Amino acid sequence: MSHFRHTVVVCASLLAVGLTASCSEDSGPAEPTPAASSATPSTTTTTTESEPPPTDAGIKTAKQSRDAALTVTDIRIGHHEGYDRVVYEFGGKGAPGWSVEYVDKAIQDGSGNDLPVNGMSIMQVLINGSAYPFDSGVTEYAGPDPLSDPSAPAVAEVHLATLFEGTTQSFIGTTAERPAFRVTALANPTRLVIDIAN
Repeated sequence: MSHFRHTVVVCASLLAVGLTASCSEDSGPAEPTPAASSATPSTTTTTTESEPPPTDAGIKTAKQSRDAALTVTDIRIGHHEGYDRVVYEFGGKGAPGWSVEYVDKAIQDGSGNDLPVNGMSIMQVLINGSAYPFDSGVTEYAGPDPLSDPSAPAVAEVHLATLFEGTTQSFIGTTAERPAFRVTALANPTRLVIDIAN
C-alpha cells in the first residue's frame, strides 16, 4: 500500500512539473515571437530557397490599390540560387502597381534627361501608387544611388530616378542581355520584388 502511494505521489509530482514547464513556455515573455515574425518579412531570403529562376523576359504589369500612397524607404539587392533579387520597400498605405520592362535608354520622366546606367541591358521599373513623403508621412530612401552589390552578378546597378505624377521611376542595369525576370508584391512590410535570372 505504501509503495502504491509513493508511486502515485511521484507520478503526480512529475505531472505537475511537466504542466508547469509547458505553461511557462506558452506564457513566457511575448518579445521573442514578434521579433521572429518581424524579422521574416524584412529579409529577402526566407521564402526563396525553393523558387525556380524566372523564365520570361516580357513586360510585367499590375494595378495599384485604390488607396495607394507609398514612398520608397529602402532598396536592397540580394543573391539567390538561379537569380538575383532587387527589393523596393515602402512606407505609407495601400499596395503598389507596376510596369516593368526592358528599354533601350534610361530617360527620366518629367525632365526627359538621359541617365547613364551601367550594364548590358536596362530595365525600367515604374511603381504606381507612389506619394511624396509629405503625403505618405514617411521618410524616403536616402541610401546609395546608384546602388550595387558585387555578390549579385545579374545586377550591375539600381538607380532611383524620380517620382513624377504618382509614379516612382527606377532603372536596373543587368549584366546579361535582357535576362528573364519576375515581379511580385509582398506585405508586412510592403515590398516590390524583382527577381532577375543569373
